[in-house]
Amino acid sequence: MSDPVRPTIAIVATGGTIAMKNDPVTGAPVPALTGADLAAAVPRLADLARIEVVEFANAPSAYMGPALWPDLSRTVAGLLDRSEIAGAIVLHGTDTLDQTAYFLDLTLAGDKPVVMVGAQRNASDPDADGARNLLNAARQILAPGSRDMGVTVTLNHNVNAAREVRKTHTNNVETFNSGEAGFLGHVDEDRVVFWRKSLRRQTLPLPARLARVGLVPMVAGDDGEQLRHAVARGAEGVVIAAYGFGNVNDALFDAVTEAIAAGVTIIVASQVAQGRALPVYGFKGGGNTLLKAGAVFADDLTPDKARVLALLALPLTRDREALQAYYDR
Repeated sequence: MSDPVRPTIAIVATGGTIAMKNDPVTGAPVPALTGADLAAAVPRLADLARIEVVEFANAPSAYMGPALWPDLSRTVAGLLDRSEIAGAIVLHGTDTLDQTAYFLDLTLAGDKPVVMVGAQRNASDPDADGARNLLNAARQILAPGSRDMGVTVTLNHNVNAAREVRKTHTNNVETFNSGEAGFLGHVDEDRVVFWRKSLRRQTLPLPARLARVGLVPMVAGDDGEQLRHAVARGAEGVVIAAYGFGNVNDALFDAVTEAIAAGVTIIVASQVAQGRALPVYGFKGGGNTLLKAGAVFADDLTPDKARVLALLALPLTRDREALQAYYDR
């Protein structure tokens, strides 16, 4: 029976460090806890709202990706469609948390809050951070101003937009930030303070099939064979994690032109943590020559997020200008 007073928050569990404990034999953290276990370990949640837990998966976040993202998006969308659901918390490992968040942000319509939560310390650690992050996510959902913020990643009290957030440290609890864009807000002890909204959000339809998109890094002395291999394996698009503004060497440039001639979409992103990929340099392999060869530039998206957008955009269009418009938004 529904509670006429308290709102309902859905918790969708996918696994990750937040759901791990140390194995008694190996001493290494492994998947161990369900979403219901995690919710039960935070009794203050029940004081805030009715909690409904959906056990979607219990996997390390390195296992998350295009095979699971569409079903996860549909699961969350189905929950948000229910009038009594105030918002959803997605429990997730931190390795791919920012990619999953961006996929959900691109595919979920509506203005109800969706908060991605993870942990840097597993549940066996005496100072595990998962419980606090989970409680803060619930508080954020119920806070004034929480709607129409898009999917957020909220750990260590900081609220980040899905498009802008990235993991920056392997083990520090202060790992997720949004670089030059800055945080959306902060979960304080007394209330949740929102400072801004992301102005660069867009929603794309969830296709019947995601595009097959590879990611190839530029490395010193690159011979172009990784890109040729991706093309030979049937990639419809490939993101090049280029240097600087978006530069590659002459050998990789030759492989890029071959790929484009074969009908493969090439998207150029930068390996650099801050700034946009821009077609500036005119030497062979410089960004300006890649643009003239027909490549799309990923703006300030990280290479892995440029791939996430391509998974959804390529089924809609293969036109270079139309694709570029998606990356420029």
